[in-house]
Amino acid sequence: MLRINELKLPLDHAAEDLPVAICARLGIERDELERYQIFRRGNDARKKHAILLTYVVDCVVVDEASVLASFADDHNIRATPDTSYKFPVMAPANWSGERPVVIGAGPCGLLAALILAQMGLKPIIIERGKAVRERTKDTWGLWRKSVLHPESNVQFGEGGAGTFSDGKLYSRIKDPRHLGRKVLVEFVKAGAPDDILTEAHPHIGTFRLVTMVISMRETIEKLGGEYRFGTRVEDFEIETAADGSRKMAGLHLSNGTFLPAHHVIMAVGHSARDTFQVLHDRGVHIEAKPFAIGVRIEHPQGWIDTARYGSNAGNKILGPAAYSISHKASNGRTVYSFCMCPGGRVVAATSEEGRVVTNGMSQYSRAEFNANSGLVVDIDPSRDYPGGPMAGMAFQRHWESLAFEAGGRDYKAPGQKLGDFLADRPSTEFGSVMPSYQPGVHLTELNKCLPDYVTDAIREALPVFGRMVPGYDHPDVVMTGVETRTSSPVKIARGADCQSLNTQGLYPAGEGAGYAGGILSAAVDGIKVAEALAAQLLK
Repeated sequence: MLRINELKLPLDHAAEDLPVAICARLGIERDELERYQIFRRGNDARKKHAILLTYVVDCVVVDEASVLASFADDHNIRATPDTSYKFPVMAPANWSGERPVVIGAGPCGLLAALILAQMGLKPIIIERGKAVRERTKDTWGLWRKSVLHPESNVQFGEGGAGTFSDGKLYSRIKDPRHLGRKVLVEFVKAGAPDDILTEAHPHIGTFRLVTMVISMRETIEKLGGEYRFGTRVEDFEIETAADGSRKMAGLHLSNGTFLPAHHVIMAVGHSARDTFQVLHDRGVHIEAKPFAIGVRIEHPQGWIDTARYGSNAGNKILGPAAYSISHKASNGRTVYSFCMCPGGRVVAATSEEGRVVTNGMSQYSRAEFNANSGLVVDIDPSRDYPGGPMAGMAFQRHWESLAFEAGGRDYKAPGQKLGDFLADRPSTEFGSVMPSYQPGVHLTELNKCLPDYVTDAIREALPVFGRMVPGYDHPDVVMTGVETRTSSPVKIARGADCQSLNTQGLYPAGEGAGYAGGILSAAVDGIKVAEALAAQLLK
């Protein structure tokens, strides 16, 4: 089988045009093409009046060797790579060694547990929050009734923070072993739509993610895995040898029990601040890490569709349009869009009382009225929070608390119209754009809950973005604050064997440990760490 990259056809092409284009590209007759399948499909919308669909296609032809030889210098025509997943190690039948422990049931912990279970290692999964159905009810309790459950919310519970997001499944990570493909295949087995295997920018949406998470849990349990919901790790038992070396011995759990554990994957997500503090107190090597802070910005989805696709806006093949934009401000800060959610809504995402945090989410249909995105500014430990490894958490909490105050102290988000934000005046009424955030938006001034350098950088960037995406800087556009959980504020350093630099048997993983950003990259990191743990456990 051979693969053709960058095969382009008009947006409105007929189905038969694709095999014709394949034959033309390969210089073969139609009867020499035995079969083909689409590996990936995207679009090139740089010319709005002539949008192209871009394909990656796998083909079986009559004389593959001859065709490949004739395109030896063309990097867009190559033998199809083997993207199937191969387990590096497997436990012997009826393996009865010590079971590995996975802390956290988000995308990273879920895939780590699945791989361990498929290897025959029967993992124990510790999750501080609730199972996903019960967790969903608690999350809606904040959105609809302003009632926060600190252990069961957008951040904590089965499925992790990615469950209440757009469910985007693309990443820029280097993936030479095609682990991302393994993630997508497992998601489809669990009920995700088949098109995530072929779309260039696949997504799932919250409702489908919920059912997938349940299905994957059932698979793990059938393979001997064990879930313990509503159980928080309160402390880590670490043994120190005479030579100063340290290794994991066990976990003190919130139900008062002690779990012996010498192989532990830490997949707690970016908001497990109390866990980060305990690790730091126990001497685990932790570093402060850069992240970003800003607001959520909302536009009617139709504006974005027209800006990106012109007269092709609304085409079902293209779907709701997205954007990705950035600007280097004169104060040295980079302003950029983050976690763009077409046809979605802005949601309350705090996990701590007395604080307001925003995030975005969409359903699979992306059919809601507004588009939203984080509009954030990069910050750095050396200049913005130089007080040590835990200083980033304090920084986040400070601005989240100010957002709670500015929003009226009832979990409403502080909001401001873009025109008023640029004019440095408080907003008093909404215009043509209405916010989607629940439990509500309190109009005010966003500079009350953002650092001055963030406000200055965003004010400079907005007109620039308006030239990139017409209508982006319309004065009625609504911004809500604050967006602080763009990524983890810490990095739990690990070595090439994926173990903590100074604590053997502790495997930091995923977004919370500083090794991923988003569902797919977190899941891929979960696979890598599970493989490393299994290799150590079974050697």
